Amino acid sequence: MRTLAPAAAAPDAAPTPVSLEPEVRALGHRIAAEQARAPRSAGRAFEDRGMELLARDPQLRAALFRLVDVAPACATPRELADHLGALLGEVDRKLPVAAARRPLAGRLAGVAVHRMAQRFIVGQGPRDAVPALARLWRAGAAASVDLLGEATVTAAEADRYTARCDEALRTLAAAARGWPAQPVLERDGAGALPRVNLSVKVSAMTPHVRADAPELGVADAAGRLRGLLRTARDVGAHLHIDMESMDTRALITDLVMEVLAEPEFRGGPSAGIVLQAYLRDADEQLARLLDWAGSAGRELPFTIRLVKGAYWEHETVDAQQHGWTAPVFETKADSDRSFERLTRRLLDARPLIRPAIASHNVRSLAHAIVYSGDRDLELQVLRGLGDDLQHALSTMGLRVRTYCPCGDLVAGMSYLVRRLLENTSNDSFLLSRARGADLDRLLAAP
Repeated sequence: MRTLAPAAAAPDAAPTPVSLEPEVRALGHRIAAEQARAPRSAGRAFEDRGMELLARDPQLRAALFRLVDVAPACATPRELADHLGALLGEVDRKLPVAAARRPLAGRLAGVAVHRMAQRFIVGQGPRDAVPALARLWRAGAAASVDLLGEATVTAAEADRYTARCDEALRTLAAAARGWPAQPVLERDGAGALPRVNLSVKVSAMTPHVRADAPELGVADAAGRLRGLLRTARDVGAHLHIDMESMDTRALITDLVMEVLAEPEFRGGPSAGIVLQAYLRDADEQLARLLDWAGSAGRELPFTIRLVKGAYWEHETVDAQQHGWTAPVFETKADSDRSFERLTRRLLDARPLIRPAIASHNVRSLAHAIVYSGDRDLELQVLRGLGDDLQHALSTMGLRVRTYCPCGDLVAGMSYLVRRLLENTSNDSFLLSRARGADLDRLLAAP
């Protein structure tokens, strides 16, 4: 196997050539047309309408998010109905939920919460998720499975999470061997691509997460990460390390660089990390990752998944509480420009790295495909939000991977709320399209 040489990527990638803009817009229209032809159930349309209503009423949105948050603690439909009535009463004191109708309201609310969870969550466990993942694969889409779980507070919890990840790698790899061949999903210009892709969270692998002392978390999580890398190598899977809030970024980055550079892992497995475009210092973070990838001596390309970022509210509020400047861009246009600039830098850095462009913004995806030139890149979407887009991209013969959370409703609450916030944001591309915004305006350069 060969060791990859560093790519000669400029610190500041050139802006998108103006000459490419007509092609970007044309491709954007094609993707949107395919997206509109995706099959949709009546239930899915009803859920989409519900999220549109959430976006229009901030108070109702807050009340229902709070309902989702308390639902797992409710033992009966009556308890859920009581919470629903109280929350709706706070939204509008003039329209309290009638006591006689509370049992029915509770049952409906319980069904709605579980239905929403099923839309986003692929199964309670890896074995439960296999049928849905197999259907995705046969439809022309790969998956990255995420075992839902938030930060741990004890070593025992971290060990249990790591054991679940180990089991998931083995279970999914055994199932994937029987799937039919999908050449687009199994090979790119740099070589073979694993059928199984598991995303893991470092904050769930160690209770020692401290922004002021990341070395403590690195030392504690390293052993667990090494075990998962060995399993991924043994079963031929890809292990992806998710990025979380700024509190954990230094810990996650240092851990990945330290462990993957060890001689034991230079030959594999395939592995990667996440880059968040909404952070003001994302360019510097990418430069650090590229410098490391060029000097680590790994024999496989390092995968970098580019995302906009899912913790905007957390980062903004946290900065306000401490009197800091927010680490994230505060306007959509700035985030979109950052995303496109980082996309170009990632594509220019091939084959040192494998870019994975994760977005539901058709403009961002069309820009990536056109700039790539050879279409040899991976595009990623979220289950539950990007289903129509996944259908469109796979129909066009593009490599697409769907991020699929796996876990129970309680573990998924935090994930659900972040996804709902993302999808009902007033500047969301998905919501803008649902409201009938002019496509040419949405496809314009940010």
